[in-house]
Amino acid sequence: MFSLLNIRVGWYLALRQIRRSSRWATVLIIFVMLLTFLNLVVVTGILVGLIEGINDSYRTQYVGDVIISSLETKNYIENSPSIISFLTSLPQVDRIAARYVESGVADANYKTRTDPNDKSNSTGAQFAGIDPIAEDRFSNLSRYMLEGEYLAPDDYDKVLVGHQLLSEYSFGDQPGLTTLKGVKVGSKLRITIGSAQREVTVKGVLKSKIGELSVRMFMVDTQFRGLIGRSDYNVAEIAVKLHDGNDPAAFRDFLLNSDIGRFGKIKTFIESIPPGVADIKSTFAMLGNMISSIGLVVASITIFIVIFINALTRRKFIGILKGIGIKGEAIEISYMIQSFFYATCGSAVGLLVLYGVLVPLIAAHPIDFPFSDGILVAPIPDTLARIALLVFSTIIAGYIPARMIVRKNTLDSILGRT
Repeated sequence: MFSLLNIRVGWYLALRQIRRSSRWATVLIIFVMLLTFLNLVVVTGILVGLIEGINDSYRTQYVGDVIISSLETKNYIENSPSIISFLTSLPQVDRIAARYVESGVADANYKTRTDPNDKSNSTGAQFAGIDPIAEDRFSNLSRYMLEGEYLAPDDYDKVLVGHQLLSEYSFGDQPGLTTLKGVKVGSKLRITIGSAQREVTVKGVLKSKIGELSVRMFMVDTQFRGLIGRSDYNVAEIAVKLHDGNDPAAFRDFLLNSDIGRFGKIKTFIESIPPGVADIKSTFAMLGNMISSIGLVVASITIFIVIFINALTRRKFIGILKGIGIKGEAIEISYMIQSFFYATCGSAVGLLVLYGVLVPLIAAHPIDFPFSDGILVAPIPDTLARIALLVFSTIIAGYIPARMIVRKNTLDSILGRT
């Protein structure tokens, strides 16, 4: 164990060495520590943030904080008007989006196909009837228009088409999903839902990175309700956004206790996220940690080399210090303090860059990945843990070379003998 006297002497020697060292060399070492800190935090944060971006988009664009959907044995939520009325009366609720949802087929070449054996330009899709104003207030759906215009409440026989249903915008062939070819804004489609058929016009193309939205077609709910023969106003989905500060899980339990669970499935947005997303998030976090560890090793080697060269060039001085009675432990402590200084300064600057620039900048302007609007996830406890790891590794990297030089024979060090 290091004695208090050795620590005090080591502190004095460290301050003296830092003050007399080259300013540019000090700045360069701190810059290396800054880059190492950012590598430790940002790489993992971006990879995890890619998945968090999916989760956030899933919540804001689709399910809200809590979503009520139809039971497995039903195509709609029974008693929907009463449930919606009850939800709007609750102080926790901020906004609601109620949607009619049915499966059907959209055909693009129904006018030109004369032979029934010819291949049809058609696709299966989910059709959603929405209140355009309420839906846009809930999910800002109009912001995701790729082409054309958003629906208006009085639109008749007009649809919005998810971009994945169109070959021009799709990522490519997907299992179980065919795309419509040559369809654009203004094109005519014939949609078939059950026994009902309707000719509609494509008013706009919607591009969302949420899979459920990118393969849907949207119509105004008042017309859609008549198309599917739904005169009871029972919808298939009720998405609920809560006021800030309300716990989605507690609100879900409240609804279950209110007996609404008899009419539909109630899930928080976390529970409704597609399976596998959490596993992908864990995998990306692991990959980020592996990549970051390489940077940590490089930084440790850098500090090792710097301290080793410094101690080697000051070997005669170290020998003199030992000769006048200063303990080797005090000299080792001085180099450990220097390493601590470099690591903490680099981490302090890194914290300013991270939380003062990168996190708010990327939050305001998410990274446009093909399937996610990525953000930078950097929880303060995780960041502090990485700082501790960086500081510990740096101190060890500074101690080892100092120990190697200090343990040399005192007289050999003074005389410069090997």
